Amino acid sequence: MQAPAPTNATAPAHRAHTHAEPGVPVIHGVNWLGIQTLYVKEVRRFFKVQLQTVWAPAITTLMFLAIFTLALGGARGEILGLPYSTFLAPGLIIMGMVQNAFQNSLSSIIIAKVQGTIVDVLMPPLSTGELLFCYAAGAVTRGWAVGIAIWLAMLLWPGVDVTIRNPLLILYFGTAGTLMLGLLGVLTGIWADKFDHGAAVTNFLVQPLTLLSGTFYAIYVLSPGMQAVLRANPFFYMIDGFRSGFIGVAEASVLLGAAIVGGLVLILWGVSYALLKSGWKLRA
Repeated sequence: MQAPAPTNATAPAHRAHTHAEPGVPVIHGVNWLGIQTLYVKEVRRFFKVQLQTVWAPAITTLMFLAIFTLALGGARGEILGLPYSTFLAPGLIIMGMVQNAFQNSLSSIIIAKVQGTIVDVLMPPLSTGELLFCYAAGAVTRGWAVGIAIWLAMLLWPGVDVTIRNPLLILYFGTAGTLMLGLLGVLTGIWADKFDHGAAVTNFLVQPLTLLSGTFYAIYVLSPGMQAVLRANPFFYMIDGFRSGFIGVAEASVLLGAAIVGGLVLILWGVSYALLKSGWKLRA
C-alpha cells in the first residue's frame, strides 16, 4: 500500500521557511565580519600603492629634516637644552602622520563619491558607528605606518636622537592626532563634491595649522602675542605632547594638551556620526 504524500505539517524540517520577514534585522549586535571586511579594504587601498602613500611621505619628511638642519641647525643652537635636529625630528614625524591620516579618509570617501561607488559602502548591513569606525581606523593605520617609516629612517640619520622616553605619550598623542585628522578627513569627504574642495581644505586649513604649530621652533622664542596665537592652535598641543614623549620636555601642560586633543576627537566623532547617519551629500 502506497504511503500518503507528506502534508505541510509533516514536511521535513529543513524545508521550513527560515528567512526573516522584510524589515526584521538579521544581524544583532556588532557586525564584526562587516567591520573586518571594510577595514581590510581601507588598509589594502593605501598599502597597495605604499610607495606613494607610505614611503613617499617619509622621504619628503626626511627632506624637511635635511634642509632645516643644514640651513638652521648651527644658527639655532640648542632648543630646550637639545640640539635643533633632535628637537625638530619628533614634530616632523607627527606632522607626516596626521597629514596622511587626513588624506586617507578624505580620498576614500571623495573617490567613492566621484566614481559613484559610495553605494557599495552604504548598502551593506553596517551601522553608522561601524562605518565611521572603519574609516577612522584606516586613517589611523596609515598615519602610524607613515610615522613608523619616518622614525625608522631617522634612527639611521646622523646627529638625530629619536630615542623613545615615554611611549605612553607617543601612543596617546599619535593615535589621538591621527584620529582627529582622520575624522576631519571624513567630514571634508562628505562635504566635498570634487577633488578641488578637498585640496582647498588641505591647503588653507590642515597645512597652515600643522606648519604654524611649533613644529619647527619653540614658542618661547616668540612674542607674547604670537605665543597666544599658537596656544589657540590645537595642533600645537598635539605636536608638543607627542614630542615630549621623545625629548622628555613639554612647552605646555601635557594633561591640558591631552584633554584638548581628546575633546576635539569626541566633537569631530559626533559631527561625523550625525552627518553619516543623515546621508547628507552621500545619498542621491
